[in-house]
Amino acid sequence: MLTIEGVLGDTTYLPLRDAIVTAALDEPTAVIVDVTRLVVRDDPAWSVFTNARWQVSEWPDTPIALVCAHGHGQNALRRNGITRYVPAYRTLEAAVTDLAADAARRYRRRVRAVLPAVKSSTAQCRRLTAQWLEKWARTDFSHAVSIVATELVEIALADTDSPLVLRLETDGSTITVAVQHSGSAKSVRRESLGDQITGMDLIAASCRVWGSHTSATSTTVWVVLGPENRF
Repeated sequence: MLTIEGVLGDTTYLPLRDAIVTAALDEPTAVIVDVTRLVVRDDPAWSVFTNARWQVSEWPDTPIALVCAHGHGQNALRRNGITRYVPAYRTLEAAVTDLAADAARRYRRRVRAVLPAVKSSTAQCRRLTAQWLEKWARTDFSHAVSIVATELVEIALADTDSPLVLRLETDGSTITVAVQHSGSAKSVRRESLGDQITGMDLIAASCRVWGSHTSATSTTVWVVLGPENRF
C-alpha cells in the first residue's frame, strides 16, 4: 500500500514511477496506490501509473491498482485512459476485495535465496535451481534454467560486490529467473564483437523475453522461459 501526497510533475514523475516499480518487484499480491491527496496539474502526468504497470507487465506481473476517493480524480483517470490498464477504486476496501479475488485465481509458485558475491555462487545457483525445479516437478526446464541463471549471476558478479538475490517462479507453464543486486549498472545486450558471444546474447537466445529494471540502489534482471525454450 502506497499513499502519495504532493504535486506530480516533471521532477516527481520518475521517482514516483520507480517507487511503484520497486514495490512491485518485491512481488506482493498487489500494489495499491492511494492518489486521493495527489495533485496533478497536467493531465499527461497521470501516465506515470500506466508507465509503471508497463514496466512490470512481463515480470513480475504484479497487479497495480489505484484508490481515489473523489470524483474529479476518478474522472481524470478515466479521461486519460489510465483505468484501461490500471483499475481505480473509490475505497481501499473495494480494491482489496477485488484484488484478493483475482489473486485466488492466479497460480504462481515462488522461491528466493540470497547468494554471496563470490565466484562459487554460480555453482550454488545451479544447485538451487535444480532442487527447486525438481520440487515443482519441472525438471524439463533444468538445462535452460541452469544456463540462464549462471549467466545472470555472472553478470551480477561483474557489477557488484554485494549479496545477490536469486529468484525462481512458475505460473504453471513458464519459468522466470531473476537476479537482483545492489548498484545501478544496467544490463544491456551489447553487440557481439566478431565471433565473441556475450552473456546477454546467450540469454536472449535461450528465452522468450527478458528485461531489467534499474533504480538508484539496485538492478534486477529477469528472464522468462517458455516450453519452447526447453532443451
